[in-house]
Amino acid sequence: MNLGEIITVDSANGTGIRVSVFVSGCTNRCEGCFQPQTWDFNYGRPYTSETEDFIISELSKPYYEGLTILGGEPFEPSNQREIIKLIHRIKKELPDKNIWMYTGFTYDKDLVKGGCRYIECTDEILDNIDILVDGRFVLELRNIMLNFRGSENQRIIDMKETRKSDHIILSPLNN
Repeated sequence: MNLGEIITVDSANGTGIRVSVFVSGCTNRCEGCFQPQTWDFNYGRPYTSETEDFIISELSKPYYEGLTILGGEPFEPSNQREIIKLIHRIKKELPDKNIWMYTGFTYDKDLVKGGCRYIECTDEILDNIDILVDGRFVLELRNIMLNFRGSENQRIIDMKETRKSDHIILSPLNN
C-alpha cells in the first residue's frame, strides 16, 4: 500500500482534531474528485512500519480525537489488508481514539458478502471503525453545506450501531 499524504491537526475530515491518512489507489475515479492524484496505486510513498509508528506516535497526543482513513480508496482489496493492521494497533494502543473511514463504495451493496469490494478482512474493518462515510462523489449532487461529505448521495453511517442492529443507522451528523 502507498500513502499519498498524512495530514496532522486536521479538522475537515471528521469531528474534533484528527490525523488523516490518504491511501493511494482508487478504481472509482469520480468526476470532480479533489484528490485525483491518489487514483494511482503507486502515488506517494510506501506504507512502512516507520510510517505506522509515526501515525501512532502522532495520534497518541492528547488533543487528537481520532484517525480518519480516506484516499484514494481504503476499500481497494490491497489497501484493506494493510489498513486492518493499523486499525488493530490503534485499538490495542490507543483504544480511546475513534476511527472514521471514507469510501466511494456503498456499504450495503459493495462491502457485504458478495459485494465487489468484500474480502476476508472487510467485516473486521467494519466492526472496528466508528464512522463510515460511503458513496461515490457525484459532481451533480455536490453540496458544500454538508457536514464531512461532498455530495448529497453520501451517507455518514454510525458503524457501531449499524453493526449491532444489522441495518444502517445514520449518524446525527447527516443533518
